[in-house]
Amino acid sequence: MKATYHKYMLEFKRPSGTSRGVMTEKETWFIVLEENGKKGIGECGILRGLSADDRDDYEEKLKWACDNIHLGEKVLWESLLEFPSIQFGIEMAFLSLKSENPYLLFLSDFTNNTQSIEINGLVWMGEPAFMKQQIEDKLADGFSCIKLKIGAIDFQKELELLEFIRNHFSAEEIEIRVDANGAFALNEALDKLNQLNKFQLHSIEQPIKKGNIQAMADLCEITPFPIALDEELIGIFSFEEKEKLLQEIKPQYIILKPSFIGGFRGTQEWITLADKHNIGWWITSALESNIGLNAIAQWTFLQNSKMPQGLGTGALYTNNFDSPLEVLKGKLWYNSSTDWDSVILEKVQSNKDS
Repeated sequence: MKATYHKYMLEFKRPSGTSRGVMTEKETWFIVLEENGKKGIGECGILRGLSADDRDDYEEKLKWACDNIHLGEKVLWESLLEFPSIQFGIEMAFLSLKSENPYLLFLSDFTNNTQSIEINGLVWMGEPAFMKQQIEDKLADGFSCIKLKIGAIDFQKELELLEFIRNHFSAEEIEIRVDANGAFALNEALDKLNQLNKFQLHSIEQPIKKGNIQAMADLCEITPFPIALDEELIGIFSFEEKEKLLQEIKPQYIILKPSFIGGFRGTQEWITLADKHNIGWWITSALESNIGLNAIAQWTFLQNSKMPQGLGTGALYTNNFDSPLEVLKGKLWYNSSTDWDSVILEKVQSNKDS
């Protein structure tokens, strides 16, 4: 078996804002396996400034994984504990290589186009007029769950945007999730949660920065509406550490990004613990290309969650790969009559082999 890795820069159609800044491009890496005339592909979805494995030795570790591909997927996964995006890329690449079709990793009613996955419509940060236009577009597109990034513009303007939605749609008609990406100061978080509460929100992701364990636990105990942990899960590697975190904070929800938490194996550990401790969860992509999004969506469908998932990011880029993934009326479909880009591997491997 031969393994190579390849860097690929995804270009945003327009700058996309979060509380950590504005992104114009997204770095990703692909692992390509070749054996007996077959190829498999996996995506290592790192996000600089956020991923636990945003380290100086990242490419060195990718090279090590490819040089030692003979060790097999399980041994490599265990050896890459502090590199969750590479764990996921390896896991995906082996599944791809073993599959009859390298992009059909998990056959189901989703991949045969008879069932879909309900997803939230993501509204990016920006000027109020831009955010309002996005909201109107998502509502017109038939989404019943909208997620707004907040924490980067004036808080009053964000409240006005939420009021705009609620003036037109009740909580029964449109579910609203908000994501603060840790933007609230510790001394004002509860006050802001109380102000947000009047809009009957489903939940808020990561209201304060990760690492403030006691402060987050206190917030989760007295919050007027549910809190979901997101960044808080990043960098928690062992099963024991994961359970300790959930027991200490006692969140209402956790949000699971396979690229950030060790692929499907790492995600399954969090699900097992969340179910044990009566904590809700949903699965979210992390700005991967359609290759990574496809794998996450196929696996997510098999988890039988009834909640809207966070999987609608494939249309953000100018140079993404054509795929059967389609968003229609707030649901993600796998249109089996649409072919994958026939030259994905050629595009990926056109970068110098490593």
